[in-house]
Amino acid sequence: MPQSMSRRFARHSMLMLFAAFAMLVGSIAHAQTRGLPDFTDLVDQADPAVVNIRTSAKVSSRGAAPGGQDPAELFKWFFGPDFEMPGPGGGAPAPGTKPRTPRGGGGGGGGEEREVPRGVGSGFFISNDGYVLTNHHVVSGADDITVTLTDRREFKAKIIGSDERTDVALIKIEATGLTPLRIGDPSTLRKGEWVMAIGSPFGLDSTVTAGIVSAKGRDTGDYLPFIQTDVAVNPGNSGGPLLNMRGEVVGINSQIISRNGGFMGISLAIPIDDAMRVVEQLRSSGRVVRGRIGVQIGEVTRDIVEALSLKSQQGALVRAVEKGSPAEKAGIQPGDVVLKFGDRTIERLSDLPRAVGDTKPGVSVPVQVWRLGNARTVNVVVTELEADKAATPPTPGKAPAEPPNQIDTLGLAVIEVPAARRSELGIQGGVQVQSVEGASERAGLRPGDIVMAVGTTEIVNVNQYRTLTAKLEKGKTYGLLVRRDDITQWVTVKLPK
Repeated sequence: MPQSMSRRFARHSMLMLFAAFAMLVGSIAHAQTRGLPDFTDLVDQADPAVVNIRTSAKVSSRGAAPGGQDPAELFKWFFGPDFEMPGPGGGAPAPGTKPRTPRGGGGGGGGEEREVPRGVGSGFFISNDGYVLTNHHVVSGADDITVTLTDRREFKAKIIGSDERTDVALIKIEATGLTPLRIGDPSTLRKGEWVMAIGSPFGLDSTVTAGIVSAKGRDTGDYLPFIQTDVAVNPGNSGGPLLNMRGEVVGINSQIISRNGGFMGISLAIPIDDAMRVVEQLRSSGRVVRGRIGVQIGEVTRDIVEALSLKSQQGALVRAVEKGSPAEKAGIQPGDVVLKFGDRTIERLSDLPRAVGDTKPGVSVPVQVWRLGNARTVNVVVTELEADKAATPPTPGKAPAEPPNQIDTLGLAVIEVPAARRSELGIQGGVQVQSVEGASERAGLRPGDIVMAVGTTEIVNVNQYRTLTAKLEKGKTYGLLVRRDDITQWVTVKLPK
C-alpha cells in the first residue's frame, strides 16, 4: 500500500474511532438522563390530598414573655411542633440515640386563659369524606386544629383518635368530594428505590422533596419498624405522606435524626400498613387495644446461642414472667427463648411485642419456645394491655448467715434455696449463691442470686450442681441461667485455664 494511502487510512480509522467514542458517551448520557425520575405527574395527582395542619392550645397568660407570647410557642407556630429551641437540652438526638418526636403544648400557672399558636404539621386524606391521617405528636395537646387544603380552603378538625405508642392520629373535617391517597404496600419497597414526600417543612405548605429508601425495618421503638430514607424532612413535615413512584402512600413521615433539628440525611417514616391497622381501631372506637402476655424480654446474644445450643441468633429471651400473667399460666419460664408467636417467626427482640400487640385479647396463640436445648410449644391466651408498668429494679436477695461452703470451679459457694424463698419466687429447683469470687464475680453474679441452669442442664439441688460443676473444663465459657428476684438472665462465665 502506498504511504499516502496508508496515512489516509490511519486518519480515517482515527476519525471512525473518535466518532464511535462520541456516540458511546452520548448514549450513556442519554441513558442516564432518561433513567432519572420525573415526579411532576405524581405531584399533580397527590398534592390535592396533602393538607397543612395548624394547632393552638389554651395557656395561662401568667408567666408569658413580653408582648404576651411565649417565644418557644412562636417558633413552633412558624417551624412546626417538632421545633426545639437551641441551647442546653435542645436539638435532636445524636447519632446512635433514639430519635425523638417532640411534643408541643402550652404551660400554665393560673391566670387568664388564651389561645396561642402551638405548631404546624402535615397530614393527608385517606377518604373522600374528610378523614385525615397525621402524627400523634402533631395534634397532641391541641385545643384547636385547623386544616388547610391546597386550594386554600380551611376547616376546623376534630380528633377521632390518637395513639402515642405508634405516633399515629386520625382527625376529620366536615367536607366531601375530597381526594384521598391510594394506600401502597411497604413490604414491596426496596433499598435504593425512589420515594417522594409532600408536607409543610417550617410551615411552607405543599413542599415536595425526594430521595431514596435507605433502609427498611429500622428499629427505634417497640411497636413500629420504620422506613429510613434520605428524603429531606424537616420540622413541619411530620404527618405528611411518603409516596412511591406509583403515587401510593407507603409511609407517614414521622421522625428525623439530627444534631441541629434540621435535615441531615436520615428521615424515618411509619409504614402505612402498620398505620392503617391503628386507624381501623381509632375509627371504630377512638382507641387502640393491644395484647399482652406479661413477660420482660431481652436480646439473644452470641453467648446465649452457645449456652443454649440454639441453631441461630434469633428470638426474644424471656428475662422475667409476671405472676398471674398469661405467660405464667401457659408455662413460659424465665430463660426461655421465644422463637415463634402464632405463625410469626421472632427474628429479633422487637418482633415479639409487635406480634403480641397486634393480637386481639382473648385469643389463644401457640408459642414456640427454646428451653435448655429443646423446642416446645405452649398455648397462651392473650389479655389486653392496659397501662405501662414501670419496671422495679431488682434488689439482691440476702443469703442466710451460714458458714461459707467451698468455692467451686465457677467461683461460687452455693446452698439450697430456702423453702420460703422457693415459694415466694414460684420455683422448684436451683441453688442460691452464698459467696462469689473470680470469674463469676467478674461476670456480675452476687450473693443471693439463684443459679437455675448451667448450660442446657437444669439445676435441681446442691448435690446435682456440684457433680455437674466438677466436670467443667478449664478455659471454656459456660452459660448460667441466673434468677435475681423477678429478673432472670443468662450470664456467661469463662473459666481460667
